[in-house]
Amino acid sequence: MSRLNELRMIARVAQMYHVENQRQADIAKHLRISQATVSRMLKRAQDEEIVRTTVVAPSGTYADLEAALRRKYGLGEAIVVECSEDRDGAIMARIGEAAAHFVEATLQPNEIIGVSSWSETILKMVENIHPMKSGKAKYIVQTLGGMGDPTVQIHANQLTTRLAKLTGAEAHLLSAPGVAQSREAKLVLLGDTYVRETMELFEKVTLSIVGIGAVEPSGMLARSGNVFAPRELAAVKDAGGVGDISLRFFDSDGHPVKTPLDERVIGMTLDELSNTDRVIALAGGQSKTGAIHGALKAGVIDLLVTDKFTAGRLVSDAFGQEGGD
Repeated sequence: MSRLNELRMIARVAQMYHVENQRQADIAKHLRISQATVSRMLKRAQDEEIVRTTVVAPSGTYADLEAALRRKYGLGEAIVVECSEDRDGAIMARIGEAAAHFVEATLQPNEIIGVSSWSETILKMVENIHPMKSGKAKYIVQTLGGMGDPTVQIHANQLTTRLAKLTGAEAHLLSAPGVAQSREAKLVLLGDTYVRETMELFEKVTLSIVGIGAVEPSGMLARSGNVFAPRELAAVKDAGGVGDISLRFFDSDGHPVKTPLDERVIGMTLDELSNTDRVIALAGGQSKTGAIHGALKAGVIDLLVTDKFTAGRLVSDAFGQEGGD
C-alpha cells in the first residue's frame, strides 16, 4: 500500500498545481514539504501518467493534415488553412493571411529575405503584414527578374519595396526581365552593375519566400510577359515538367528539368534555393496540386502554407506513399 499512498500524495500535489493553479512554494508550505519535493512530485506525476498532456486543435485548424504533410514529405513545418471553397482567389487570400502571421512571428534580426516578385499569393501575404515597430530584416532581395509589362510590373516592385518598408529593410530590386530574349541577351543584362549586385546577394539570403507554379503560368506572370512560348512550355512537359519555382522547372519526383530555357531565366536557381536556411512556399489550388507535390519532393522547401483542400489531395494515395525522400 506504500506505493498507493505515495501516488495519492503525488496526485494531490498535481491537482493543487495544475487544477487549483497554486504556486509550488504555496503547495510546499501547505503540505509541510520542501519546494524541491514538490518539483520532483510534479515530474513523477507525468512519469506515472497521473498528469497527461492533451493538445486540442482549435476549430478551423488542421493538425492531422499538417502532421500528415510533415511525415509524407519530410517537411519541417506545414500550415493548413481553413477555406470555404476550393477556388483560387479565396485560397490565395487565406494562405496570404496565414503566411503573414507566420513571417511576423518568426522573423529573425537582420534577416535577408528573398522574394519571388510575380506571385499573387506572396502579394496577398505582403498586404497582410503589419508594420514592425523596430526594423528587423536587413535586405529584401528580389529573386526573379522584376521587369515586364508596366501595368503589372508596378505590383512586382510594390511587393518588394512594401515588404522592405514593413520590415524596416533595404530593398534590392532585380532590374531585369525574368526571361531574357536569348542566352546572349541575358549575358548582356547580367553585365549591369545593379543587376549583378542584387544577384550576388542570392547566396546570402536567409529566408526565401516562394510561390509554386504549374507549367502553365499564373495570371500575374502571364500578364507580365515573363513567360515562355507555348511550344517551349510543351517541351518542358515532354521532358516531364509538372511545375516551377521562379521559372525553374521540376518533374513529379522533384528532379530539375533542364532545358535551354534555363539559360534565359534571370533569377535564383533551385541549387541556390536549396542552400537557403529557410524556404517558405505559399501555394494551393486544384491546378497546382501536382506542381506542389513535385516541389515538395525536391526537398528544398522547409515550410508549406496551403489550404485544406490541397492538403487533402497531397496526402492521399494519388500522390504516392508516405516517406519523404
